[in-house]
Amino acid sequence: MTNLTRKQQYNKMSNTPIVYYNPDCTFCKLINGDIPSYKLIETQYSYSFLDIHPIAEAHIVIVPKYHGKYLHNISDQYLVDILPIAKRFAKTLRLQEDENGMGYNLLQNNGRISGQVVDHVHFHFIPKRDRETGLRIGWPAKTADKDTLKELQKHIMDSLEGNA
Repeated sequence: MTNLTRKQQYNKMSNTPIVYYNPDCTFCKLINGDIPSYKLIETQYSYSFLDIHPIAEAHIVIVPKYHGKYLHNISDQYLVDILPIAKRFAKTLRLQEDENGMGYNLLQNNGRISGQVVDHVHFHFIPKRDRETGLRIGWPAKTADKDTLKELQKHIMDSLEGNA
């Protein structure tokens, strides 16, 4: 059994509820103001701050104010403004202008095997200003068999109908 509490914890800074607050979670403590952070944008549902172990300058973490380990554990209303916040950072940091070869990654991992370290859903906004800094990704793509893809599509579509 976890130490989760529902609608009992409020962010000390903004007095907004942190639903399913976990007092053992580093990110819940950051959102609550129990641990200091370099806060950037805070909304009713999200909290963002500079990563203290950055892999690039202006590496930012965006966290829903809802404790859950996996993306599918988070209520949709707590995910709704994550992408607009990321978009705002891209514009503010002028990373959408690719004539200089700049870009950014938005990374979200689920489970240890995928690289998740903190058991609270979070998104890394990682600027990519050159080839040497930021996130480096390998993409071990293979050519897929079309019949296998068709079977997989059917299986997923059948499963989606029961999980709307």
